[in-house]
Amino acid sequence: MTLDAQAIARAAEKLNAGGVVAFPTETVYGLGADAFNPEAVRRVFTLKGRPRSNPLIVHVADAEAARRCVTYWPLEAEALAKAFWPGPLSLVLPKVDTLPHMVTGGGPNVALRSPDHPVALALLQAFGGAMVGPSANLSGSISPTEAAHVRGVWPESDVLVLDGGRCRVGIESTVLSLAGPAPRVLRPGVVTPQEIAKVLGRGVSHEASPTSDGPLDSPGRLRSHYAPAARALMAPGEELAQLIRANPGCVAIVSQADLTGAGVIRLPADAAGYAAGLYDALRRADEQRPSVIVIERPPAGEDERWAAVLDRLSRACAPRADVEEEA
Repeated sequence: MTLDAQAIARAAEKLNAGGVVAFPTETVYGLGADAFNPEAVRRVFTLKGRPRSNPLIVHVADAEAARRCVTYWPLEAEALAKAFWPGPLSLVLPKVDTLPHMVTGGGPNVALRSPDHPVALALLQAFGGAMVGPSANLSGSISPTEAAHVRGVWPESDVLVLDGGRCRVGIESTVLSLAGPAPRVLRPGVVTPQEIAKVLGRGVSHEASPTSDGPLDSPGRLRSHYAPAARALMAPGEELAQLIRANPGCVAIVSQADLTGAGVIRLPADAAGYAAGLYDALRRADEQRPSVIVIERPPAGEDERWAAVLDRLSRACAPRADVEEEA
């Protein structure tokens, strides 16, 4: 794609002045600000209505920039960065004292990644620093995968939007903690535990939910997240027809079921294609103002990326208590 050098220069200037910029990545659009500027970071939390206990991922141009954000950079981090960066893998390590505690939700560790998108990387290079980048949406709602999803949420005087087209991955990065004795996946994504284990030469565990009431060690851990405005329900294919009959005026999102009609949105049957189209499908369903969004539970096939899809769907369908707390 052709980079708009003037737009990137304006965005970098805004970041250096403590402002906020929405930028594209391969996963979703992020809400960027100078990670080492407490006022800029506070502005991101305020704009999103995000709870202060929910940490932010810090985006960097490369491993060299990442090392400036942490107290140590182990050989395993170096190996994973070489294998997956730029790309949708965030690494959690102990933060440096100069990084504001607000960035990490008050916790001792920071999640870092280098995004695989030419606009994001050009912005990081022009800015010359590290940038927080939570999804560019109001907290708890559907993550944006196009610039149009961001525009209109905030006035341009508050958030400058860089358009980099549609995000090709479509769901947020895998978050892997290297801060303990063993590597742990804190949030699943399209980089799978099997792929990580192959690089590390040892097993990788998956922590499905927070283990305490203290600061969260990764974003995407609230029970309700990525949620449409309409209530969403998920059911296996054999129960789908009954659920649709029980909810007149619903919209159905399917990948396998033999359903057609104006109230049916179909997603690809493969994990990568499903992930890439998921948030757009939820938005299209919401636009029809349905009574309920009924979602066919995708298959738990051999492809480990289905775990990330099911994680997002489970949180999108969860009760809204967490979302209400974020407002």
